[in-house]
Parts: sequence; structure tokens; C-alpha cells
Amino acid sequence: MADHGHPQTRRTARLLPGAIEALRMGMGGIPIQRLSASDADRVLGKAVDAGINFFDTARGYTDSEAKFGRVLGRRRPQVLIASKSFSRGADDILRDIETTLGNLRSDYVDLYQCHNVASEADLERVLAPDGAVAGMLRAREQGKLRYIGISGHKPRIVARALERFPFAAVQVPANFMETDAMAELIPAARRSGAGVIAMKPVGGGNIRETALNFRFIFAHGVDVAIPGMDSEEQVAANVAALDDLSPLNEEETARLQAEKDRLGERFCRRCEYCMPCPQGLPISFLHVLRNYYFVYDLKDWALERLAGLAKTYKDCAACGECVAKCPYHLDMPEIFRETWEKIQADRRGGAAQG
Repeated sequence: MADHGHPQTRRTARLLPGAIEALRMGMGGIPIQRLSASDADRVLGKAVDAGINFFDTARGYTDSEAKFGRVLGRRRPQVLIASKSFSRGADDILRDIETTLGNLRSDYVDLYQCHNVASEADLERVLAPDGAVAGMLRAREQGKLRYIGISGHKPRIVARALERFPFAAVQVPANFMETDAMAELIPAARRSGAGVIAMKPVGGGNIRETALNFRFIFAHGVDVAIPGMDSEEQVAANVAALDDLSPLNEEETARLQAEKDRLGERFCRRCEYCMPCPQGLPISFLHVLRNYYFVYDLKDWALERLAGLAKTYKDCAACGECVAKCPYHLDMPEIFRETWEKIQADRRGGAAQG
């Protein structure tokens, strides 16, 4: 059972029973995909040196597991490593576990998770007699994994999963923008003794009040947050956020509410499950440039980067593949059409004023 009796101001949490305590600031494995091997080595080394000891990756994150393995494989006793698989059958997930172990250069993985269980039917499949959980139980008996977990973007489904199986940890979106997990799932995890991992803890990099946001989620029952990091500066800033985990006051809460009002509902969390785009659009980066242009008012910076791209908003063919794959069902074709029209109108207006 995870140790949930700790004061919310503690820097570490007993995320997994019998395992080393985890620094409450972990590291997600999505952005590391964008780095060269040498840069990834440098950032991961900095993370371990800074005290981060919980690292989350997945079979679906291209070379993320292998990059983790290059550094973490040499420092195995110091760290907890989690990975996950989209496979829903026992035989398939057993093959994935073998691949994961090879990539991580380890004989075992601390936490292996059913990745993005998104519906009741999905849950039934992983819990079937020949499902993924049965395969993970077999792997656990063989010493290839220590704990079984589940991740999902729909807290209601993950809460239902806890009623069906004693998962050691649950991984869900949790930040000031996304609070659904705090109503039902986190209390259910407390009752069952499951650890709580917050993915998308800064909204895919969209939330600017990061320190306040971390204080908010840790005060609401999250054990470990796993922001993605692709620079040593991000590592240092995120770990420094643990220096103050005091409750928010009214003024700080108002600042976070202003963030929520600014971002609205249609923002990309940069999980990149939508990729690859059949037309070659860099979907998540186009969302970033949209924010820089309209939210942060860095228009010239955004335009310079748009000019360097082979495909931009106007090249979207509205095929809908990205919408179907997005966990939040963002209507990318409509967002991109609207973005391109607004940029063009804004440039025409600026030229007219000049």
C-alpha cells in the first residue's frame, strides 16, 4: 500500500509498496524522444543528480525506452522505472515486456502499466482471462516486473479499473485545468492503497504558473508528477518547485484561475498520440506556435518558425485521423483552419495599420 499518511509538504512519497521512496517530481518520457542521444544522456544524468528517481516511459514513445536505458541502466538501484504498453492481450504484452527490458538494459521494470485504457470495452479486454493483466501477472511471477499499474485519460474508467483489480498505481491527467481525477479517482486510490501519478501536470507545457500548479496538484492527493523535460534548465526548475509545497492562498488561486481562463478548453497536451500525420504536419508544434502567436504575443518568433516548416496549418487535409487518435478529441482540422484564417487576418490588419 502506498504511504498516503504523509503531510502534503513532503518532498518524497512511498509511491509503490516496498520500493524506495520517490521524489514527488518524476520525469515523463515523451519529450526525450526529440533529443539526440548525447543530449538525452546529459538531461537524464542531470535529472538523477538532481534527485529525480521515478522515470516513466512507454513502448509507444519511439526511442524513449532506449534513451532511458542508456543512462538509467547504469544507475538502476537508484531509480524506479515505469513503462507501459498498448497491447491488450497476454501474449502481446509479454513480448512488449521483453522488448522493454532489452531497451532499459535491466532484468526487471518496477512498474508496468496498461497504457491509456479509454473505455469499458478496453477495460474488459485487459482484464479478460487472456488479457494484458494476465500476461503481466505471469511476468511478475517470473521477476520481470515488480508492480502492475494502469494509465488513462478518463478518470472514471480508471476508477472503475480499481474496483476490478488491485493495481499498484494509477496514472491520469491532473493539473489545475484538469481536475476530474480529484473528485472520484484519487479518493478511490486512497481507499485501495494505489499510488497516484499525475501525467500532463503542466498541461503539456501550456501552464505558465508551474510552481503554483504543482502546489495545487500535490495538495489534492497526487503522489508523483511526471512532467516531460528536454533541458537541464527544466529539470532544475521542476525540482526547485518542491521547495515550497504550502497550500495556495486566495491570490495564488486567482492567478491559476486566470491561467485557466486564458487557455480555455481547446489546448494540446503534446502527448503526440495523434502522430504521425498523413500529410506530414507537426501537429503538436503547430499548437505551440498557435499559443506563441495568440496567447504569448510573440508573433514574429512564431512566424519565423512557421516559415521554416514544410507543412503548416493551411496544408491540413481534414482527414480526421488525428481527431480519432487524440485522447481529448480535439478537432485539429477546425482549430488549424481557424488559426490560419486568424493569422492571415491579423497580418492583413497589421499591414493596413502600418
